[in-house]
Amino acid sequence: MMPVLAIAGTELRRYLRDRSNIFFFLIFPLLLVVVIGLQFGGQGSTGRVVIAGAGGELRSALTTELRDADATVSTADADAMREQVARGRADVGLLVEDDAEQSFVAGRPAEIELIVSSEASAPGAVQVVLTALQTLSLEQTELAVLTARGVPEGEAAAALARARSDVAPVEIGVVDVDEVSQELGGLGQFDLGAATMLLLFVFLSTLGSAVTLIESRRLGVQRRVLAAPVSGTQAILGQMLGRWVIASAQGVYIMVASILLFDVDFGSLPLALLILLVFGAVATGAAMLLGALMDNEGAANGVAVGAGLVLAALGGCMFPLEMFPDTLRTVANLTPHAWGYEAFAEIQRHDGGLLDVAPQLAVLAAMAVGLVLLGALVLRRSTARAM
Repeated sequence: MMPVLAIAGTELRRYLRDRSNIFFFLIFPLLLVVVIGLQFGGQGSTGRVVIAGAGGELRSALTTELRDADATVSTADADAMREQVARGRADVGLLVEDDAEQSFVAGRPAEIELIVSSEASAPGAVQVVLTALQTLSLEQTELAVLTARGVPEGEAAAALARARSDVAPVEIGVVDVDEVSQELGGLGQFDLGAATMLLLFVFLSTLGSAVTLIESRRLGVQRRVLAAPVSGTQAILGQMLGRWVIASAQGVYIMVASILLFDVDFGSLPLALLILLVFGAVATGAAMLLGALMDNEGAANGVAVGAGLVLAALGGCMFPLEMFPDTLRTVANLTPHAWGYEAFAEIQRHDGGLLDVAPQLAVLAAMAVGLVLLGALVLRRSTARAM
């Protein structure tokens, strides 16, 4: 095993010497986790609201209502608020003038300026803001009615507070019969994006490593390795082990970073790691096959990027599989990404165990064995021709 480990270690050192891998290994995957999470994630903020203007009871009460509705609320001056809304950094801007604060305290109608951004999430945020304003208006109306009947304001406010605590709020149960909504509804905001980006980047970066294999063949590295007391099988195993370790390390990094930064729930971590390791073996076999079949680094890099992105898109890494039409969903099953997607979906959304993901793992393992054996065979023949 020492020659195999030595060759694998060489592959790791060559990978780490490429500075461009720092960005694609450490930063880019997390950026796309955020993008996919914001696009398809659930259980996030119900809107981004910026409140500007005078501070007082109205602004304080409005902020409390909005935060109770899970909206993200911040404060700024009027100009900064308008700039944030114009740049899409906030969905809704609210301007509370001094007159509005005084009218609210006096129990009179208060006017608040509402500015809406052009973001797709803005209409939902507007509804949250309107609901909060209606709630405040109702509370003020209740108080005004009691004081008009001669009840002192302090006693009226205390009576309304006791009534709200004593009377159970009305609960509305919504049953969603849409299968896609039911499937994706229980996910955290970044759960889906983290799992899909894990699959996309592990496969894409590993497939791109086929370039180093072509380069080593072109520069005669393979010939010098085989000139040493190293068999062809050991050389191939060393190449495979190095690439598999790189793929697994990137996957573990994405998982750990997603958990720490975005509170992603992968379900059972041991099963998630098992899925990652088997999927990494599939990516390793594909990289070996591509590196053995092609002789030009530039062409291989183009094929790796193109094939990696196309397979990821077909496998549900850019658009949830649940939203695919039936025909395309069938085609997706030809990709390893789709099986990895379904395996993660099982443990993330349904608390699946080993038996639940066994079919997906079996298919991925079969793909890995087939690609590794075929890649090793082609690589052995290409190395023999070079000798």
